[in-house]
Amino acid sequence: MVRHAKAGSRSHWTGDDRKRPLSKKGQEQAEKLVSVFEAYPIQAIFSSPYLRCLQTVEPLAKAHRITVKTSSSLGEGHGLAGLNDFFNNGKLDHAVLSTHGDIAWELVEDLVNRHVIRPGEGGFDKGSTWVVDVDDGVAGQARYIPAP
Repeated sequence: MVRHAKAGSRSHWTGDDRKRPLSKKGQEQAEKLVSVFEAYPIQAIFSSPYLRCLQTVEPLAKAHRITVKTSSSLGEGHGLAGLNDFFNNGKLDHAVLSTHGDIAWELVEDLVNRHVIRPGEGGFDKGSTWVVDVDDGVAGQARYIPAP
């Protein structure tokens, strides 16, 4: 699960927030995610339909010759339930999910509450990644990769 890379300021954006793009720094982070995921056998990439989430995984999709599929369940406000839609689908091995801070925060909180990770371990900075092993729909082992 990747939290979208840095985007332009929400307070300075006057248009539809779903169309707010990545900043220059965010575009650089997105490009660097290709090397972050180099060791992983990615088979599918799903993204929130928000532009900044799509832009975050576009370089990765291009590098792996995979088409990004959008899912509204990864959009802002869907919380952990949005991820659980994917965790409960046993057919999704090696998938990258590009989503938002609220979902990342709820994932980290859930992992702490279930003692999968310790409090303060990892985070949910923009562009950061959580590699989560899922077994029978439940997030198990998790590894944090800081934002590039």
